[in-house]
Amino acid sequence: MASTVTSLDTHTMMRATSLTPRSDDRAVHQGGILEGANPSKYDPQNPIIIFIIQVYFAPNVPKKIYSLLLTYPKQAGIIVIFCRLLHYPLSKMRQPRVIAEIIGGIVLGPSVFGRIPGFSDAIFPKDSIPTLSLVANLGLILFLFLVGLETDLRILLSHWKVALSVGAAGMALPFSLGCAIAYGLYHQFREDPGLEPISFGTYMLFVGVAMAITAFPVLCRILTELKLLHDHVGVVVLSAGVGNDVVGWILLALCVALVNAGSGISALWVLLTSVGYVLFLVYAVRPPFMWILRRNGSMQNGPSQGMVALTVLMVIASAFFTGIIGVHPIFGAFLIGLICPHDGGFAIKLTEKLEDLVTVFFLPLYFALSGLSTNIGLLDSGITWAYVVGVIAVAFFGKIIGGTIAARLCGRIWRESFTVGVLMSCKGLVELIVLNIGLDAKILSQRTFTIFVVMALATTFATTPLTTALYPPWYRKKLAAWRRGEIDWDGNPLDQDGPSPVEDRTPLDKDHASDIRRLLVYLRLESLPSSLTFLSLLGSDRPEDIKRVHPSKAAGRKPEESAPLLQKRRLEVHGLRMLELTDRLSSVMKNSEIEDVSPNDPVVNSFHSFGQLNNIAVSGDVEIVPERSYAEILIRSASEQASDMVFLPWSESGRLSETSNTTGELEHSRHHMLENGAQSHFVATFLKDAPCHAAIFVNNGFGGAPRKRGPEDLTRTKSRLSLKSNRSPPPTPLVDHSHHVFFPFFGGSDDRTALRFVLRLARNANVTATIVFMEVDQASSSAEAKVVLAQSQASRKDGANVTECSPQETMEQEKGFFLSLRDSCPGELESRVLFEVANTSHPLGDIIERAKSEVGQSLRNSGDLVVLGRGHDSSVGFRTELHHLLASGGLTNSVGVEVGHSLGDVAQAILAAEVKASLLVIQAKKEDVIA
Repeated sequence: MASTVTSLDTHTMMRATSLTPRSDDRAVHQGGILEGANPSKYDPQNPIIIFIIQVYFAPNVPKKIYSLLLTYPKQAGIIVIFCRLLHYPLSKMRQPRVIAEIIGGIVLGPSVFGRIPGFSDAIFPKDSIPTLSLVANLGLILFLFLVGLETDLRILLSHWKVALSVGAAGMALPFSLGCAIAYGLYHQFREDPGLEPISFGTYMLFVGVAMAITAFPVLCRILTELKLLHDHVGVVVLSAGVGNDVVGWILLALCVALVNAGSGISALWVLLTSVGYVLFLVYAVRPPFMWILRRNGSMQNGPSQGMVALTVLMVIASAFFTGIIGVHPIFGAFLIGLICPHDGGFAIKLTEKLEDLVTVFFLPLYFALSGLSTNIGLLDSGITWAYVVGVIAVAFFGKIIGGTIAARLCGRIWRESFTVGVLMSCKGLVELIVLNIGLDAKILSQRTFTIFVVMALATTFATTPLTTALYPPWYRKKLAAWRRGEIDWDGNPLDQDGPSPVEDRTPLDKDHASDIRRLLVYLRLESLPSSLTFLSLLGSDRPEDIKRVHPSKAAGRKPEESAPLLQKRRLEVHGLRMLELTDRLSSVMKNSEIEDVSPNDPVVNSFHSFGQLNNIAVSGDVEIVPERSYAEILIRSASEQASDMVFLPWSESGRLSETSNTTGELEHSRHHMLENGAQSHFVATFLKDAPCHAAIFVNNGFGGAPRKRGPEDLTRTKSRLSLKSNRSPPPTPLVDHSHHVFFPFFGGSDDRTALRFVLRLARNANVTATIVFMEVDQASSSAEAKVVLAQSQASRKDGANVTECSPQETMEQEKGFFLSLRDSCPGELESRVLFEVANTSHPLGDIIERAKSEVGQSLRNSGDLVVLGRGHDSSVGFRTELHHLLASGGLTNSVGVEVGHSLGDVAQAILAAEVKASLLVIQAKKEDVIA
């Protein structure tokens, strides 16, 4: 019994001892850096920490990396932030983002930062590379899916002849030259470490594909940046690029299949399986996918969250299948992108949902991973650098010569043909993907991989400057005019027959000649109500409604009794909506598919409906361009449309580009809309080179001020609780559709054009106008005011010898013109238009007082208008009086100085005085100024 008790005590003691915690039995520390853990040390069980460090943070000095990470956690990012910083200076050189990402990857690799002792081991430890590679390749799969979405096969089918000729020649010659140089590369570097024993035929095929392929995504971006996407050159390049892209991926898939297959029969099976899979996707997967999209409305309204999930699952499944059959997984993702429809903008809307995460986060990781395999230090011999130069020369001249000859045979002139060849030589991101596939398949060694990376960087970097030098904007304008038959090849005008010169007409003759027949309107979403209200004043009167008769009872009636005669429509209006071109892939896709975007744009469609309702012939389209090109596009469109006037509304949101704003943000933006320097610069740039009359419209309640929603009313319910009511009374429709116009006339070409335009507005029965000739009192006004006014009038006179007239003679001539128009005013306008002559010694102050007494008096009408002539020299005018009014507090400082530079001093004074009316500033056509 005693022995039993002793044994039990001994067993209990041993168990107690075994339960005592030991250092090696403790759980993993969860305190992290608070317990002294090193976050830069790779842990296979928790790889996310080192992955985040790789993505975002990196120290500058490799010693004591742990302490530096703790001290400087916000130092330069090695992937995402680093690539963004590199892109900023390169963007000033109009280089695509891929250049910054390639250079960033090289700098972060063993070529530069990798030479710092301890950098690679701390930031890119070898054990962490699989995790980084997994995430990067997942992003690559999604990116190739986006590339497939961007590849619109409809372009290839609509321009198949050009695509076939230019695409074939642009691939055949560089492919042949690539096969030739592959012989030297194969025998020179086949002993490099890390290569698999492959046949020369497979190696030659890969090098030929690497030389022949064109980077379609980067090419689209360059064409869009240079505004060539819809040019003759752009159409040729885009069509050939689509074909080149598709054929290049097919050849690359064949090359990978040959490398991965153990024998020739295996490669044949891989090829046949790939062909069968493509047919399966086209005929078995795409039809039900299209049916599902149409059934749930995703085709018309954009993909729902469920459809996005279904599409991504299809991408992953397709990548899985092409990966297990011996072809790279990216081909499966690319094929799913190809079968996605472009109808209804589905491809664009799907791209918008995925592109930011892929291009901002995943792609830089892939470039950093590529940079780890690029080592410029391996280019350490003369023969190696000779092959670097040879590979670059083959890539350049093979593409340029092949594309140039094919484009020339298609009827392009030599300069256009050379531009096509240069653009087809662009490599970019697609080339880097091809090279990484070759490196992973052990076709390329690290040395030859670096040679081809340098080639891709050089060819992509040179594309934009060479294209700009060969095909500058001035040459495009000359070529377009030559093709229209307006000039000969030397630039001499061919059309000598035309109307009599402006100087041979009298002022009254010009009144009919300067009538507005063609109007170009800049369409903006927030300015659409006021713009349409203004345009309705220029349209013809609508035909009177008649009593309709049922068709079965109209057999014995005359045709004119059953339908009204349409009046002749004299006004033709073209609407142009400009959207900002951003760095996003979807923005480039919208530009390339602009023919589908314009008919479905809600603003353009509303504009078309307005024209039908107001008996105005309207047309409209959409342009997607960078903000810096807005003025240039507006000028070009005005020239192409042969417009008599451009109607340009001032931005009501305070921004140059259209953005979605909440109600509070929009009200805040409208309060500060006259402080936007970008809008003022845009207007001033346009007015500087405007090819026709221009009208700048600053809205202030024109068409009726929108009802502001106040605090929600509280409603007493049966439960004795006060609840918010979601119901609000409907806005009362306008009963008074009248507008009153006030126009102070000083003289000069701008004021004359404005006077004629005011009389045009007054033809509408709802418009009344007060036109006042501001006769400056020469006796009481200051000497400076006399000189300034005389210079302002003389610089804007129509006569060639007016600048030699005295200020008094100039004013008498302007007064004579004013009185002649008053006396010749049609009788129907006498009751609605008032002509007056006012003597003043303080023009700005008197204009402001008279404007406040004329406009804004009726709170129930559709809004009043002040019309001004701009004047062509903003350095003269009424600057002294304006400064005096601002200094004395007579005017507010809410209007930026840039507004005065773009619209004129009088306009700045009217806006600063907060006159309760909209403002229309008119500038005359330049030939009217010179004449």
